[in-house]
Amino acid sequence: MNAPVNTLSPPTGAPGHLAVDSPVLASDAPLLAAAPNAPLLSLRQAELKFSQPLDIAGRIANVFGAGLHSSVVHAVAGVDLDVQRGEVIGIVGESGCGKSTLGRMIAGILSPTAGEVHYQGMPVKAMSATQRRAYELGVQMIFQDPYASLNPRMRVLDIVGEAPVAHGLVSSRDKAEYVAGLMRQVGLDPAYAQRYPHQFSGGQRQRIGIARALALKPTVIVCDEAVAALDVSIQAQVLNLFAQLRRDLGLTYLFISHNLGVVSHVSDRVAIMYLGRIVEIAATETIFDRANHPYTQALLKELPSLTPGRRTYQPIKGELPSPLAPPSGCTFHPRCPHAMPRCKTERPLLRTIASGHTSACHLNDMEGAQ
Repeated sequence: MNAPVNTLSPPTGAPGHLAVDSPVLASDAPLLAAAPNAPLLSLRQAELKFSQPLDIAGRIANVFGAGLHSSVVHAVAGVDLDVQRGEVIGIVGESGCGKSTLGRMIAGILSPTAGEVHYQGMPVKAMSATQRRAYELGVQMIFQDPYASLNPRMRVLDIVGEAPVAHGLVSSRDKAEYVAGLMRQVGLDPAYAQRYPHQFSGGQRQRIGIARALALKPTVIVCDEAVAALDVSIQAQVLNLFAQLRRDLGLTYLFISHNLGVVSHVSDRVAIMYLGRIVEIAATETIFDRANHPYTQALLKELPSLTPGRRTYQPIKGELPSPLAPPSGCTFHPRCPHAMPRCKTERPLLRTIASGHTSACHLNDMEGAQ
């Protein structure tokens, strides 16, 4: 992305606190006494499968011995991830790799079919009702499409203010003032609070979505392709807004994107996903300078380059396999230029190859043996 953006630098103040005149205070009360360096959010072998039962035609066909089975999509398959308080993790991969599903699972919109999600040191499935409510308020999501994610029949005042009133964070009497403060914080004129979504531009609508997420005083915000539908210049403005909110509120972000240029600007660490699995995690500089996994390397080669004498674009060979029938072994092996016979039968484990750098590739075993 050519437009200049500010890097989301770590917050300068105490996490979860704002300037005195700010209308929003990020929730900072832990659900239990966790270790000082414990992750704010963790996934442990988290999986999410979607099953499609046979329709009536399939059931009739089975009566005559067709042997058809219901379809199962492995959207997220055995993901381990730790998110520290105040950091920004970029989640990158091709369309259909499970990024958005992972984000919805972290936000509590979807429940994992296996594995666990931990928030502030506690498994979500073991939480009491009060703790579960704190988790659901503490992790909010900003969706990709600013045109589809807002109710067209509601005014901005209600889009932003309905949830905090319903959860008792603000009284109905103070809703208008509370929403006005949030609108100012995301760069909107509070005088527009009585307008409907169709009366705003795409960038303004996404700011409304950001204000709606902030209204519940979260600690974690999942950004699902939050700038993908915006013009480049508007993307820069929204990314700068995310940076400002991080500094002011001590927010933690999971930034889901297919745009490596954007991810390089905003993320502290990057996790690369392929067919529902994380195949590499490292600091942003490490990913872009010393990518280890062949899939990560292939993604970086797809970045357009203006360097004279170099190819400007190199697509990844082959098509993304169907998650209905993922390849055996390493799921990337049908497209990998370094694939070995072992890759077709044995799935590589995500393991540490350097400090803060993990990758799932059998080539690392060969290098370690040399």
